Amino acid sequence: MSQSQPHARLHPRTIEAVKERADIVDVVGEHVVLKKKGREFVGICPFHDDKSPSMTVSPAKQFYYCFSCGAGGNAIKFLMELQRTSFSEVVLDLARKYQLPVETVDGPQQERLRRQLSRREALLRALSLASGWFRSQLRSPEGAGALTYLTGERGLSEGTIDAFDLGYAPESWDALLRHLGQVENLPPELLEAAGLVVPRKGGDGFYDRFRHRVMVPIRDRQGRVIGFGGRSLDGGEPKYLNSPETEVFEKGKHLFGLDRASNAIRKDDQAVVVEGYFDVIALHAAGITNAVASLGTALSSQQITQLCRCCDSRRLVLNFDTDGAGVRAAQRAIGAVEQQALQGQLELRVLHLPAGKDPDEFLRQHGAGEYRALLERAPLWLDWQIEQVLEDKDLARSDQFQQAVASLVALLGKLPQSAVRSHYLQQVAERLSGGQARLAQKLEEDLRQQVKGERWHGRASRWEQPGEIGLRERAEAELLRLYLHAGRHRGAIRRELRQRELEDFAIAHHRLLWASISELEEDNLGVGRLEAINRGSDPGDDLADLDLPRLLSDRLLVEESELLNRLTPLLEPNELQRMALAEPLLQLRGTTAVLERQRSLKRCRHLLDAWGSQRLETLERCIARLLEESEAEASAAAALSMESRIDSMFSELNGDALRFQELYYNERRHIHHLDQQRCADPLAAARLAS
Repeated sequence: MSQSQPHARLHPRTIEAVKERADIVDVVGEHVVLKKKGREFVGICPFHDDKSPSMTVSPAKQFYYCFSCGAGGNAIKFLMELQRTSFSEVVLDLARKYQLPVETVDGPQQERLRRQLSRREALLRALSLASGWFRSQLRSPEGAGALTYLTGERGLSEGTIDAFDLGYAPESWDALLRHLGQVENLPPELLEAAGLVVPRKGGDGFYDRFRHRVMVPIRDRQGRVIGFGGRSLDGGEPKYLNSPETEVFEKGKHLFGLDRASNAIRKDDQAVVVEGYFDVIALHAAGITNAVASLGTALSSQQITQLCRCCDSRRLVLNFDTDGAGVRAAQRAIGAVEQQALQGQLELRVLHLPAGKDPDEFLRQHGAGEYRALLERAPLWLDWQIEQVLEDKDLARSDQFQQAVASLVALLGKLPQSAVRSHYLQQVAERLSGGQARLAQKLEEDLRQQVKGERWHGRASRWEQPGEIGLRERAEAELLRLYLHAGRHRGAIRRELRQRELEDFAIAHHRLLWASISELEEDNLGVGRLEAINRGSDPGDDLADLDLPRLLSDRLLVEESELLNRLTPLLEPNELQRMALAEPLLQLRGTTAVLERQRSLKRCRHLLDAWGSQRLETLERCIARLLEESEAEASAAAALSMESRIDSMFSELNGDALRFQELYYNERRHIHHLDQQRCADPLAAARLAS
């Protein structure tokens, strides 16, 4: 696969040269056995479970087509579909294969790309040589203990050890450094850049990063070694030591085992995501070959995209450890893909193995059959999260009951589909009621009202008035333009958006732009670092180093050319718009105040609307209860107490009224405060109003 920047803007001459040079029969023939049939070739289609040759390849038309599944296109399209990668990456791969010159839109960018290609090739060669050397050390006398650990404690066969190219890093401080320097003539600076050696503190030389560890090569989707995981053999800390992030290895972009698992994921139409290298190795050894590991980080959007490209149903099963750290890892992974799961873009399930076991332990004790059975019954992520909320809660205690209700309301309030919400509301009410039907009914209604209040702030325009959508679009555009072109204030903008809960942009193309910005920043800083900036624990000063307008233009030109036209005014502001950036912090306060004010106005209208329906519902519920009680207690004493019960009913109605009045008053007071903030930047207010 490509060893260049995936979003480089390619010159049309390069694209045309690749199209002319790449022969469809050669390209397809590298992946499919083709047989000549008349003027064309036929073969087994790799895009579905083909039993007999259904795919035809035409050298005259330079086109392939499957008569069973309908897949078809040219050589570039074939590789894009087969490898599930982008157009630009395929073109660059083919250009390199056929030794065609790579031209980009401007000369400096082309030269930068050429230098990077050469540098990456040198790093990949160093890592490949290191992997081979580690593998040889495992079979040496010094590696006997490591080999015993793998075959004995881990129960791995020789075939599995060889299949994953497992190795051993000797206890010596510089054995790898000396071997690669003396035998392969690689400079230590290159080995440092590859993450293999570390400079000594005094600046006098280098030493091996990995010592006395079982070595697990980490490969990209094309099978190239890009890093290592090292497992300590003497109890030393850290237990697992990973390669640092380098020019060829970024944890958030890769999944351990995907090079071996992609075909099985496509065939099974499901991916299993586990925590550790040895979990993946054990699952593959047991015949469950659609498993990958997330390299110790929360699942990133890029990792999710890679898995979904291999899996038509987008069915992902998270199988993390059942200890506290594993549960937190699962929660982080769910958080990374929650929006996609809520919108039905992927089917997310969570498998927690019994007795606190990880997959490796479970397989050794129970076998692959039981694991597969549990995998088939893995609950949906929302069911699992509900169980996590209720687990170890003593619902007889009012404080724990209230905590559970608050968490469940927040969780169910995210569901966009009313039918799904109703299903879960009923299910949760039954759990909270302990099986008491009447209490369950009352709890369900109460939860429904709370969830309704939780959902008021969504993107729906029900409580917006004419003209407010345009105002919101202008405010969001100004905020994004500020972020793109006032680089040294990006950390402050992120903190403000998080604090005011304004990260979820309402306008669709603004959401896409913000997602692209966040992906670029995650790629450069890491997911954890960006989250620290959002929370305010990291100032994020180096966010300014990213040339976001250029990077976004390159990315959108390749992937979203139509969207690029809509976003050009944000990426390339005119002179008047640039003048508006003169006081960025003042503009930030004014613009966010506009957005927050609009949200509060929606909240006020929602409260008025909700109070109208709530008042009738409460009245009907109270009257129904009175009638039910009067029928059950048809006695003189019951009749005498009717007046007090009616008083109680009106007290309940008045209590609801006071609660809504207090909420409404607080929102109006907040709007007044926001108006004062807007007045601090009258120019921003004038711009947004125009």
